[in-house]
Amino acid sequence: MKEGLLWFDNDPKRKLVDKVDRAAKRYRARLRRKPTVCYVNAEEFNIEIDEINGIHLKPANHIRPHYFWIGVEQDTISAKAA
Repeated sequence: MKEGLLWFDNDPKRKLVDKVDRAAKRYRARLRRKPTVCYVNAEEFNIEIDEINGIHLKPANHIRPHYFWIGVEQDTISAKAA
């Protein structure tokens, strides 16, 4: 992913599903497209949940806790262009 939306949510009462859903809604509102991937801090990543509403979750060591980098996977863009 070359570009995306960096979302911050440190609310301890909010579940991961809700955090990603809120980030996805903001992404769609700003960029007018549906996100396909969300990078999550590796320590916060839950192996049991790897997809939320069609958005694939991926663990990443370079993402700080409580941040979510959401966007469209580069492979998806390349496949549509071909």
